[in-house]
Amino acid sequence: MTAGDVLVLNASYEPLQRVSLRHAIKMLVREVAVIEESHDETFGPFPRPKVLRLVRYVVTRWMHRRAHLCTKTAIKARDKACAYCGGSAETVDHIVPRSRGGELTWENAVAACLRCNHKKGNRTPTEAGMALLITPARPTAFVA
Repeated sequence: MTAGDVLVLNASYEPLQRVSLRHAIKMLVREVAVIEESHDETFGPFPRPKVLRLVRYVVTRWMHRRAHLCTKTAIKARDKACAYCGGSAETVDHIVPRSRGGELTWENAVAACLRCNHKKGNRTPTEAGMALLITPARPTAFVA
């Protein structure tokens, strides 16, 4: 968050996101938002906004849908450490390698350190003689 960031609230006063001052002014010009709180200074004809509120309610289902996506960042957040040695999770390893048809799924990907990822290479953990410290699964918080 920078000093120029502006908080955007939904029409129901729920926080949605932070936007740049430039984006906030564009929202005011288009009249899709109104100023809820502002600084003492002005920006052109507008008070410099701290908080904007949307004029119309925006359905935010898209914000929650992202949690269901299996991404490399989500895998590292789920595992928090290397699934082979417990060290720092720097990358993601596919249990069944991508070259063998393995996909990026909750059950086929684990966080790994670079050393273990290179050691395992283009093999399964069993072929590489490496045991998994965790059982990869879809996070329970995401189960519908």
